[in-house]
Amino acid sequence: MTDKNKYQGQCFCGAVKLTASGVPQAMGYCHCQSCRHWSAGPVNAFTLWKPEDVHIDQGQEHLAAYQQTAQSLRKWCTLCGGHVLTEHPALGLTDIYAAILPTLKFLPSVHVHYQETVLRMDDGLPKMRDVPAEMGGSGEILPA
Repeated sequence: MTDKNKYQGQCFCGAVKLTASGVPQAMGYCHCQSCRHWSAGPVNAFTLWKPEDVHIDQGQEHLAAYQQTAQSLRKWCTLCGGHVLTEHPALGLTDIYAAILPTLKFLPSVHVHYQETVLRMDDGLPKMRDVPAEMGGSGEILPA
């Protein structure tokens, strides 16, 4: 990596490659049932970027998308099934899964949708009932 503000990532097989530039708008953990089901894990580690800071460098033709709700357009590689990113058009943000960006230092600041958690995490971070008020949520912090 030649630029410390550029982070390269790829799908599981490497056919789809992307670059995220600058700094993420937020990093944290999502505990909602939808993200858990999609990721096949108990929690999803997210990094949120402005869409203009995310570029597909290779393999655009291998990306497929699924949109269950208007809030999320999930994209994955059709060759390996590796999850790549989720676009959140109403929020003006793109979530690149933290594991996709190996050189980005993951510094989570919040847990969202914690009322749906199946994995309690005692890490001192705020646990939000849903999402921040500025993102259309209640902004309510749950007791630890």
